[in-house]
Amino acid sequence: MLTIPVSCGGPAAAFRPWSAEPWAMLLDSAAAHPQNGRYSYIVAEPFQTIEAIGGRTLVDGAAVAGSPFDALERALAAHPLPRSLPSAGPVPFTGGAVGFIGYEAGMSLEGLRSRHPNPGGQPDMAFGLYDVVAAFDRQERRAWVVAARPEAEERARRMAARLSVPPPEQSAGPAPLSWRSELSRPGYLDRVGRVLDYIRAGDIYQANFTQRFLADVDGTVDAYALYERLRVLSPAPFAAFLNCGPRLRLAGASPERFIRLGADRTIETRPIKGTRPRPPNPGADPAADAAAAAELSASVKDRAENLMITDLLRNDLGRVSEIGSVRVPVLYGLESFASVHHLVSVVTSRLRPGLGPVDLLRAACPGGSITGAPKIRAMQIIDELEVSRRGAYCGTVAWIGFDRAMDSNIVIRTLSVTPDAVIAQAGGGIVADSDPAAEHEEMLVKARAQLRAVGELAGEGTA
Repeated sequence: MLTIPVSCGGPAAAFRPWSAEPWAMLLDSAAAHPQNGRYSYIVAEPFQTIEAIGGRTLVDGAAVAGSPFDALERALAAHPLPRSLPSAGPVPFTGGAVGFIGYEAGMSLEGLRSRHPNPGGQPDMAFGLYDVVAAFDRQERRAWVVAARPEAEERARRMAARLSVPPPEQSAGPAPLSWRSELSRPGYLDRVGRVLDYIRAGDIYQANFTQRFLADVDGTVDAYALYERLRVLSPAPFAAFLNCGPRLRLAGASPERFIRLGADRTIETRPIKGTRPRPPNPGADPAADAAAAAELSASVKDRAENLMITDLLRNDLGRVSEIGSVRVPVLYGLESFASVHHLVSVVTSRLRPGLGPVDLLRAACPGGSITGAPKIRAMQIIDELEVSRRGAYCGTVAWIGFDRAMDSNIVIRTLSVTPDAVIAQAGGGIVADSDPAAEHEEMLVKARAQLRAVGELAGEGTA
């Protein structure tokens, strides 16, 4: 394993020269966090690609048999970390797969298919395999380029040389765009009411209902400039920018870890349920900020919502974990981000011997915090009531190391940039005592940074 120390700016600025290149990806710990938010990674020029598009599995653009999860598992098995090299580099991820699993790809794992078409031909899943990684340690303020295989060493030297050149100045980006919402406020309230009908009928305990906002573009929008704006407005420990080619680029500021898998087979997931807005300038009004946090911590409704999803994730992890290893070390923990407070719980376990990261993803995708409980019925109701497919939104962005370690997020607070639109999406968990008007307001709070990064929404969510 070749490790080259480099001296360069932060990861977001360093990535700028790569941002327009297909299959270039940035995993960006853009906000400090006591347990998360330490490492960032840049990858480009994968030696293999895996996609799921229109029900087909593509490897390097050619159709292959089996599911995209099978293809990802085969690709990782074909490139194990060499036995003669240590598995631990200067950072947790030193090479492997990077990409995303969309919501509908996760649905397929439970034998479900969305009723909504995919007219843009966007990938439902896309991963590249990378043996060169630029890695940044926020805590130590150090950076390296790592070659995971001997044949990658020359490419690692080229990446290190490229990083040593000062990046171009940040672009001003496109002029503000105009958002339109897929649902009017009355339409949103009506559909939340229908979720409540299903809860009262005993079909489900909770469902995560969302809506989309769209801004029309002509295909030339600077997606990375939008990411840089979003990063300033809403820094997050699990932020990411993925250039998946001309059909899809993702610019995300996710605060939520999905699943972390250590090389020692330890598992951690951190579901978020429960939200309160912070004042525009929390430091200028600490009393109001503290009151919002205290109200959230004491909220019976939000604690119940969090508990249901924590229990769902205990069940999902239990499918692939050693018996007796599932634990909940934190329940209803309060975590504060730039614009909101959240309730965050922590579930841990140990992966059973003989299983790997793809088995773990099969057991848990899509994440319970963005489906509901019971999970399968909640997904059916979501698909019935939401206007469009979710695509990458509510899926997961992940890295999977050659050593079989993994970390991943839940794709929320994320912009999807397609050839004809920028798409934002937000929602929340609906439970028996949810108030539709309050749920609509919470949805707008969650969407605020995404919308501001791109343009203005007229009429408080009116169509």
